[in-house]
Amino acid sequence: MVHRPFIRKAINNIFFRFIYETERHNGIAELLEILGSIINGFALPLKEEHKVFLQRALLPLHKPKCVAMYHQQLSYCITQFVEKDPRLADAVLRGLLKYWPVTNSQKEVLFLGELEEVLELTQAAEFVQTMLPLFRRISACINSSHFQVAERALFLWNNDYIVNLVAQNRRVLLPVCFGAFERNARNHWNAAVGGLTINVRKMLMEMDQQLFEECQKKWEEEESKSEEMEANRQQVWRKVEELAQRAH
Repeated sequence: MVHRPFIRKAINNIFFRFIYETERHNGIAELLEILGSIINGFALPLKEEHKVFLQRALLPLHKPKCVAMYHQQLSYCITQFVEKDPRLADAVLRGLLKYWPVTNSQKEVLFLGELEEVLELTQAAEFVQTMLPLFRRISACINSSHFQVAERALFLWNNDYIVNLVAQNRRVLLPVCFGAFERNARNHWNAAVGGLTINVRKMLMEMDQQLFEECQKKWEEEESKSEEMEANRQQVWRKVEELAQRAH
């Protein structure tokens, strides 16, 4: 017992060096496996130092490029924390958004998998706090030109618990992700993604037809407005080119 704080601190320091300095260490997955058992045995309510460890060491472990090597163990540790104290879901979801990969699609697929696991443990009160930035990010993933990312994001809608959370907050969330479904349904290059999108759209329409139609109307108005702006921009450029040619 007496050595436990020292061992935790030593593991902490290894993680810090790995995240912020070297990004090289052969035992991160194994250390996380040990930590998984330790977190499992934490007494409730969680001590402040454990919450700090989650924020400062575990969440930043999503940052390194080689996260795939230890992601399974990391994800287990994170979900253990949320299972112990569901109020931590907000901090975890914000952490995932903070370290979300922008240019690495394989990493993005891993993040979406972990996101689903965390959302399954998230209570309605915590969900409301992060749902807007969260669904903006999910919408961007739905529109990803990498079909595995788009597919994984659409699979979230197969999860009854997540759909239930969305249904409770549909007035806020449907307008946020409506455009993503429309764009995909109209012109995503991958047939499987197109098919999944149409299924989810149908489900959202059945969820609240009136709201769906309102969103559709608003989206079509915005689309025609942006098309008009684009046409005006092109016209201005043509005039500039004509003037430039005359000057020559």
